[in-house]
Amino acid sequence: MRDPSRSLKPTDRYPGYDVLAKRNGPSWNAKTRQVISRRLAITSEPRYFNADEFATVQALAELIVPQPADRPPVPVAALIDDRLHLGKSDGYRLPNMPRDGEAWKRGVAALDAEARAAHGRRFAELSKPLQTELIERMQRDELSDPAWGEMQPSQFWKRRLGRDVVMAYYAHPSAWSEIGWGGPASPRGYVRLDFNDRDPWEAAEAEGFDDDTARRINRGVR
Repeated sequence: MRDPSRSLKPTDRYPGYDVLAKRNGPSWNAKTRQVISRRLAITSEPRYFNADEFATVQALAELIVPQPADRPPVPVAALIDDRLHLGKSDGYRLPNMPRDGEAWKRGVAALDAEARAAHGRRFAELSKPLQTELIERMQRDELSDPAWGEMQPSQFWKRRLGRDVVMAYYAHPSAWSEIGWGGPASPRGYVRLDFNDRDPWEAAEAEGFDDDTARRINRGVR
């Protein structure tokens, strides 16, 4: 878990790169455009969680994937809410793990109960250090409120919370721009397959070029 007392520095490994510049170019096909357009249109109004639950999910997302201030934020909580509202799942679950939506509801309720018992406030109302302490205790199975039911706190972290938050973050174009990814390689494919070879439609990393050169290349990537 990142130390919440340390400031988050802007990350610009791919200066000038915006994956959405590919939106109407030859790199993306119609299906990719359709999927990404829907993803970008997801609003911050929850449809699966109630308002208090959603505030807890937002606080958890901010703690697990703190975001740089120099690019549009990824609506992690809204992406999770949308997936649960649509009933999408992994298609399997382990013993003592409820279905995805129920696991989230139970985990959020349990974390709020633990926060109230320990500090007299809901999880979202706690300071980042106190939130971090509860998450670390959850990872070690040191939480025991009855709201957890048969679901182990550590399993909620491993199978749902940590996994779903990270997957939601990296499903969004803003995160793709951050890591220099171009989205699905369809209809284009990778041609230059040797180590450190860059196809002309891929972003240039600043570590491989000087900053101005990488920025010039990235502004022309389509």
